Amino acid sequence: MPDVVLPVLNEAEALPTVLGAIPPGYQPIVVDNDSADGSGRIAAELGATVLSEPRRGFGAACYAGLVAASEGVVCFMDCDGSLDPRELPRLVERLEEGADLAIGSRQPERGAWPLHARLANRALAFELRRRTGVALSDIGPMRAGDRDALLGLDIRDRRSGWPLEMVLRAIVAEWRIAELPVAYRNRSGRSKVTGTVRGTAQAIADMSSQLRDFSRR
Repeated sequence: MPDVVLPVLNEAEALPTVLGAIPPGYQPIVVDNDSADGSGRIAAELGATVLSEPRRGFGAACYAGLVAASEGVVCFMDCDGSLDPRELPRLVERLEEGADLAIGSRQPERGAWPLHARLANRALAFELRRRTGVALSDIGPMRAGDRDALLGLDIRDRRSGWPLEMVLRAIVAEWRIAELPVAYRNRSGRSKVTGTVRGTAQAIADMSSQLRDFSRR
């Protein structure tokens, strides 16, 4: 059954709910990205495999989890309570049906996705479609793919550009990418990225860099 990589930075509040909803047979790998609230300890007490990745960055945490995974299929998702792990089997089913990468397109409940973050995501999706011809509505953090194939993509970004770089490299490799809607709820606590204009700006900068590098190929 799949491993589930959960990047964590100060998510003590959300961890019990998220880990409690992991589907049977799915193995949670919590990557503690230098939390100050005891997230790693809490996750271990709840039965998750816990890794420490002191180098801050979403991509750094995802990569550490990917390398540590032992199953053939690896899932990724935020661990802030905004996404429901019980939707992961739907993504894995798309892999079984022939997709190489399955991505959850966030369908937000009221107030779950700040306007500045939603507009930024929409602009990135538009640029992705314009430059590659691949129409995705969301560069979402919930996704699933084959572990060895993902490692073979040689994703280099270790910050907020990781999700987009994965997609761009998958496009170059002519992967079949499936997108399906997933619920997006109000998170627990304050987001380090979409909840702040500064965090969103950093994510835009990192992803814009990925688009520029892609255009030079």
